[in-house]
Amino acid sequence: MKKILVDPFTVNLPTLDLHGEISSLVPNLINTFISDSYKIGYKKVVIIHGKGSGIIKKTTQEVLRKNKKIERFYIDGTNDGMTIVELKQRP
Repeated sequence: MKKILVDPFTVNLPTLDLHGEISSLVPNLINTFISDSYKIGYKKVVIIHGKGSGIIKKTTQEVLRKNKKIERFYIDGTNDGMTIVELKQRP
């Protein structure tokens, strides 16, 4: 039986799972998720892009770099198939 590690710091954060998505749809999905999370007032969210060939991961990072609602983002230390996003706080 394979043991699955769960990061207790990210397990309860709002999550967008992009597994199986077409790369052309990814920017809209991410920007909508970030916008909704920002409006709700979340401080951190998780985007799961998977490891695979890296196309979705690269697209995700490009979209996040351009989004003005994001304070910073980084690859999770326990799972390089997901990115942690810290959102700016609303005034």
